[in-house]
Amino acid sequence: MDLWLIKKFITDALREDIGEEDITTQILVSPDLSYRKAKIVAKSTGILAGIEIAREIFHFLCPDTIFGNSYKDGDKFNSGDTLLELEASPQAILKGERVALNFLQRLSGIATLTGKFAKIVSPYGVKILDTRKTTPNLRLLEKYAVRVGGGLNHRINLSSGIIIKDNHIKIVGGLDKAIKIAKQKAPPFTKIEVEISNLDELKYIIENKVDMVMLDNFSYQELKEAIKTIRNKSRQTLIEVSGGVTLENAEKIAKLKPDFISVGGITHSAAGVDISLEVI
Repeated sequence: MDLWLIKKFITDALREDIGEEDITTQILVSPDLSYRKAKIVAKSTGILAGIEIAREIFHFLCPDTIFGNSYKDGDKFNSGDTLLELEASPQAILKGERVALNFLQRLSGIATLTGKFAKIVSPYGVKILDTRKTTPNLRLLEKYAVRVGGGLNHRINLSSGIIIKDNHIKIVGGLDKAIKIAKQKAPPFTKIEVEISNLDELKYIIENKVDMVMLDNFSYQELKEAIKTIRNKSRQTLIEVSGGVTLENAEKIAKLKPDFISVGGITHSAAGVDISLEVI
C-alpha cells in the first residue's frame, strides 16, 4: 500500500479520536518520560491487514519510534501472536493505541472474511469480488483489505466501469434499450456489465453480446440454468453471481463455475478481529 494514500486517513482518524488533546495522558504522563516498549497482540485467528498503517500512526506521533519484529499484511496469525513490537514515547503509544487498533481490527476482519470465501471457491476457478458497500471515506482501505484476503476489487467508484442495474433500466425504459444506448455511447475499451434478475432477461444479454452479466438474487436452479445457457450461447460473456451468498452456500454456487461471486458482506458485515496493545 502506498503510504501517501493513507496519510489523510491517519490524520483524520487521530484528529477524531484525540480532539483538542488527550487530557488523561496530558495530566498523567510527563513528556519527559523515557521511551517504553509495547506490542500489538492477536487475541484470535485471522489474516493481517493494516500493519503498515499502524506503524505509520506511531511514526506520525513519534518520529523516533523504533519498530521490532513485525508480521506483514497477508500473514495468517493465531491467538497470542505478537504482530508488532515497538518502542516510542509513552504519550505517542497512548494517543495512537486506539486508532491503530481500530484500523487493524477492521481491515484484518475484512481480509479474514474474504480469505474464508476465497478458500472455498478457489478450487473451482472462481474469484471473489467486493462491491461498493463500504464504509464512507474508507473505501480504498477496505478494498485493499479485500485484496490482502485473496479477493478482487470490482469498481472502485462509479467512474471505474459501466454496470447497468435495475434502476437504470427502469429510468431508461427497458433493458434492451439501456444496453444499446450504453454500447453506443460508452468510451472506447470500456467494458459493459448488465445486472439481470430473471431468466427472461437472458435473451438481451445473448443478443447484445455484453461483456459481463450479473445474476442477481437468482435461485440455485435459476443460476444453474442461466450459467448453462450463457456458456452455450455467449461464451465470451463473463458471469458474476451476486446476492444471498454466504459461507454456507458459496461452494455450491462455485461448483456451477461462474467466473466471479460478489459478496457485499465482506466489507459491510465483516466482524472486527480481536487485537490488543500491551505496554511492556
